[in-house]
Amino acid sequence: MEIKSTDGKVLISIEGNTLCGADLRGANLQGADLQDADLRGANLRGADLQDADLQDADLRGANLRGANLRGANLYIGNIKVKPV
Repeated sequence: MEIKSTDGKVLISIEGNTLCGADLRGANLQGADLQDADLRGANLRGADLQDADLQDADLRGANLRGANLRGANLYIGNIKVKPV
């Protein structure tokens, strides 16, 4: 998986699609392509995810406190809801 900026520049290249538990506090991921990424338990506190593509990303347990999600694509096509 490659995380790219809006101008196509590769910011991060990761083998597989997993960023499980990654510490991305305050990271500049503006415009990043994180489609289908496994971000379970990742720390994205204060990260800049403006205009990032998070379509179908797995964000279970991720810390998004203070993250900038303005303009981010958070579409999840297959949502499973746990009954309360």
